[in-house]
Amino acid sequence: MTQTYLLSIDQGTTSTRAIVFGREARALGQSQREITQSYPKSGWVEHDPDEIWALTLEVCKLALKDAGIEANQLTGIGITNQRETTILWDRETDKPVYPAIVWQDRRTSATCVTLKEAGLEDQVQAKTGLRLDPYFSATKIGWVLDNVEGARAKAEAGELAFGTVDTFLLWRLTGGKSHKTDATNAARTCLFNIHTQSWDAELLEVFGVPEALLPEVCDCAADFGLTDAGVFGASVPVAGMAGDQQAALIGQACFTPGMIKSTYGTGCFMILNTGDEPVTSQNRLLTTVAYRLKGKTTYALEGSIFIAGATVQWLRDGLKLIESACETEAIAQQVGMDHGVYLVPAFTGLGAPHWDPDARGAMFGITRSTSIADIVSAGLQSVAYQSRDLSEAMQADCDAPLSKLRIDGGMAANDWFVQFLSDLLHVSVDRPAGVETTALGAALLAGLQLGVYESLDAIAGLWRSEQSFEPLMDEELRGSLYEGWQDAVGRVRSS
Repeated sequence: MTQTYLLSIDQGTTSTRAIVFGREARALGQSQREITQSYPKSGWVEHDPDEIWALTLEVCKLALKDAGIEANQLTGIGITNQRETTILWDRETDKPVYPAIVWQDRRTSATCVTLKEAGLEDQVQAKTGLRLDPYFSATKIGWVLDNVEGARAKAEAGELAFGTVDTFLLWRLTGGKSHKTDATNAARTCLFNIHTQSWDAELLEVFGVPEALLPEVCDCAADFGLTDAGVFGASVPVAGMAGDQQAALIGQACFTPGMIKSTYGTGCFMILNTGDEPVTSQNRLLTTVAYRLKGKTTYALEGSIFIAGATVQWLRDGLKLIESACETEAIAQQVGMDHGVYLVPAFTGLGAPHWDPDARGAMFGITRSTSIADIVSAGLQSVAYQSRDLSEAMQADCDAPLSKLRIDGGMAANDWFVQFLSDLLHVSVDRPAGVETTALGAALLAGLQLGVYESLDAIAGLWRSEQSFEPLMDEELRGSLYEGWQDAVGRVRSS
């Protein structure tokens, strides 16, 4: 039997990685590179699309080399990506007209306020399941069209293309032959009606986005196109695509309504599978597409935290308190969990369930005896506190207790953090055998489309738990710590 090799491109906010998986969902080769973060103004975050492309090519070739295979041995490719990040490029030259505006970017806050004051948020939420927030792609597209000379005229003439990072990479991989996205990425633009599963004409008018810019929307497992033979030295089918958080949901095999996963990467994203029917949140969560396969849409509730692993990155690069993220576990173990320091990492505002774009970060409880270990511990704890905010909102929306959580992402490798998460949420937390479930999800989707896997049940049978963490903290301490967090968050809120 021919060996299966599935290449997953995982283009995230802080790094680009590529992993070659075998049929049994085990990584056979991989490579990763950090990407440059640009902050041209307060609240602005940008990436260089050409750097993203160059690093993608580099890590793919290195992953193939690490796996000991050539591109012509690949069965297929899956792509997963940082969602909402917005790129517009010239269809003729392939050149971006402006840097990628990252999902964290808040430059369109005033635009969102204006649209809210015009009474449009209910319409937007009813159609898309999203809120009027700079987080999503629509206002970013509008900003580029209105601030780059000649961009709007070119867009209306059909000379420009828009895409989230998945679409941009697909365009480059296929030599400009394929301008497509999948339903999960489309659902994060604020332009896609999640009920009709199509671009919405009324929303395009609200946000001033010409339809000619937009890609074709496909299922998550579909024929997205063939790579140009000059890219890797062979023409390979791209057959799977999903935004990073939905890819992680698939990689975690959360296919049954009620199953929930949380990914701890640059941000934290908790997603609850709600099945065939979209659930409208009463607690400021997002209703979104979990995945779409064979034309059937599965929905989810999502809570988005803007800053999770980025907190650790800030401790390393901003404050210079640590040299690498892997140090944080040992440092946090030096102090108790009730050291009294609270770090609220609202560097780009607060996400769910607060949705306060004007909030800014702060640290509370510092005394003369506060140590580096206290601050590092507070940084890790801030991610767990925000996770509890999300879990409580989800439980209220679904009127059901959370009993088990599957986690992944870089922070999931930190035992101290995961134990605190279990303690604070008072639930069992399962860590899979491989924490790179985002990349795995994209590979599994490609395998599903190409016949490597016959069904979601077959994929679910591949999931393996590496360790389960059970809550150990007493109720009094858990309540006291969370009360302190709520007080700290209240102090940074803008209103």
